[in-house]
Amino acid sequence: MNIIMIIFLFLLGLTFGSFFNVVGLRVPKRLPFTNDRSICPQCNHILSWFELIPVLSYLLQGGKCHHCKGKISLIYPLVELLTGFLFALSYVTIGLTSELVIALLFVSMLMILFVSDSKYMIIPDNVLLFFLPLFIIIRFMQPLDPWWSAILGAVIGFVIIASVIFISRGGMGAGDMKLFGVLGIVLGIKNVLLVFFLSCMFGAIVGILLILFKVIDRKQPVPFGPYIIIAALVSYYYGDSLLDWYFNSFM
Repeated sequence: MNIIMIIFLFLLGLTFGSFFNVVGLRVPKRLPFTNDRSICPQCNHILSWFELIPVLSYLLQGGKCHHCKGKISLIYPLVELLTGFLFALSYVTIGLTSELVIALLFVSMLMILFVSDSKYMIIPDNVLLFFLPLFIIIRFMQPLDPWWSAILGAVIGFVIIASVIFISRGGMGAGDMKLFGVLGIVLGIKNVLLVFFLSCMFGAIVGILLILFKVIDRKQPVPFGPYIIIAALVSYYYGDSLLDWYFNSFM
């Protein structure tokens, strides 16, 4: 295992994680993110370079804006750290193979969606449409086994959430449905079904805890996207092992 590569990907993930924060916060509001300078969302102060160092700036500033002392959301360093960790984990679990490209793109998409859905309860179509053709092309070059698993996974993922939306009349959104279609291409039929099971389980457990501890009201809407994203990451890295364990233990 190349420790230099692990450190490089971790640092690369930290840097991209900072960018993903910007994309996830600006795309749903149709704001430019490629050429505009980063600003404090509370006082509109243009951030200098030492205020934009991933994670480190947050720690040195005590989680507050250097200019107005307003509180900086914890989501910024969290996404940066998660992206760095997942970039490194991708190399550790997959190695320097063509699948690593899919892993890094997959993490990138999910981190952007995590930010946007956590903040606005929106899964932007623009983000899905940007990554979808990349996944289709790479999955054609690096197919699952069997090759049709990606196609069937996309169809099944889309149909399952469409059925939930129809039956529950609003229990999930169209963004979740489109996301599951994209997840099916990357993960295949077995793992996209695992994502559905795990996301429902994670959502139920966390939802019950939040209600019991009176963090949220029973009728308060909460974003479901973060649970899908966590489940998708678990399924991508460890789905086959989990499924093998389940079938060997209980079937």
